[in-house]
Amino acid sequence: MSRRIFALLRSLIVSTLFISLWTWFVPRWIAAGPLPPEPGVASILLMVIGGSVMVWCVLAFAWRGLGTPAPWDPPRHLVVSGLYRWVRNPMYLGMGIFLAGEAILLPSIMRAMLILIPILWAVVTLFIVLYEEPTLRRLFGAEYENYCRHVHRWLPRLTPFDKQTTAAVH
Repeated sequence: MSRRIFALLRSLIVSTLFISLWTWFVPRWIAAGPLPPEPGVASILLMVIGGSVMVWCVLAFAWRGLGTPAPWDPPRHLVVSGLYRWVRNPMYLGMGIFLAGEAILLPSIMRAMLILIPILWAVVTLFIVLYEEPTLRRLFGAEYENYCRHVHRWLPRLTPFDKQTTAAVH
């Protein structure tokens, strides 16, 4: 089995478990009862956009990085292509967009979900700053430093990052 296929399988398993936790189990735990959805254009659109971003990122981690989004099985190569050319954390942004859509989809717990989203953003930011970024600096050194200088953690760039051009400048 090729390394990419094995990474893809690992990534799909880990991601399915993680995403299921936040998009299926947590809302049902919050509801503590029936959770009737009320689909609408806004909820479906946000969930499709957020879900697509997450799936793309998971596939990029596996295919290009040969790893998974899990801290215990990270990518072996720094992924700075596709959505990562615009913003450093598109996977987390995709999850936030998905959860916003899910909050609209589930009006019985919308308030709790809309409170949960900024709390999760703060926790994720702490995780990124205290663990993920130092780990990436240690693993990828100057390549990651160059990437951080040019691509913001949360705000997308107006033009895509080009690591060849920026590396030549520094």
